Amino acid sequence: MTVAGSVAGCVAHGADDAATGNLPLKHVEDVPLPGRASRFDYESYDPRTHLLFIAHLGDSEIVVFDTLVFRVVARIPGISSVHGVLVVPELSRVYASATGTNEIVAIDERTLKVIARTPGGVYPDGMAYAPDIRRLYISDETGETETVIDVPGNRRVATIPLDGEVGNSQFDPVSRHIFVNVQTRRQLVEIDPGTNAIVSRTDLPGAKGNHGLLIVPESRLALIACEGNNRLLVLDMRSMKVVSAFDVGDAPDVLAFDPPLRTVYVAGEAGVVSMFSVNASRVSKIGDGHVGPNAHVVDVDAATHRSYFPLKDVDGHPVLRIMAPR
Repeated sequence: MTVAGSVAGCVAHGADDAATGNLPLKHVEDVPLPGRASRFDYESYDPRTHLLFIAHLGDSEIVVFDTLVFRVVARIPGISSVHGVLVVPELSRVYASATGTNEIVAIDERTLKVIARTPGGVYPDGMAYAPDIRRLYISDETGETETVIDVPGNRRVATIPLDGEVGNSQFDPVSRHIFVNVQTRRQLVEIDPGTNAIVSRTDLPGAKGNHGLLIVPESRLALIACEGNNRLLVLDMRSMKVVSAFDVGDAPDVLAFDPPLRTVYVAGEAGVVSMFSVNASRVSKIGDGHVGPNAHVVDVDAATHRSYFPLKDVDGHPVLRIMAPR
């Protein structure tokens, strides 16, 4: 672990490249991030510790940002080509997918030190946690499988063939099942963690490159971002049918949900963010806006409603762009 230097605590106030269009967002701050102007990937927020864990893929490290004091508090190096990152607050653990070494790296959230490394398949990416059996499910993108890791033992216990390139994975707290995008088959696959068996495959009409996935359990809706045709599909999880679809910005990637405001963010590689309102049974579009260059990653603090966008290159330097509702 590396404790961040003072430069990471400085705050830049300019956001000339943020043109939020008809989004109900305002710019709060740009906080400089350490390291090179290289690609970021997933991020994950722990509301109990107020720590945001950001995968700096291009620098093979995780940047730890404290949302209370608005500064970077640590850097966790040695996670080769880190793609996915997932906080499991009840375990005080952070998990990261190191695509460069095809490992899943376990980190103690209290000490911010690496405590285990487990084989993660071929090109491990997104992750989901099944709390009932304390297992981690990892999207093995090019290996076309789902890797299953027993968390207490930090060991791989299953490899589930999915027969296609794998997108994001999510845990559904209602069914207690794992759902996975299989993007080359244009399907959403349902896995029972109790048996690690595939229990359903749902075809997704209108999908092309269905990669991003967000489940809104109380509405029984799954939102599926398709990077191949810039569409957001809405799947009714009761009928397992696509009930609506929307245009979004180019190459949509990461989705985030603000439960109190019932708002979904869809962040795209082109820097365009689309926002949606989710009620009990349907989704409606709020609008689109350009938040920043390569603003394809987003997470939201549901207590403050601030949204966080790590940007790899603003005037030659990486920054964390912080937005809030107007």
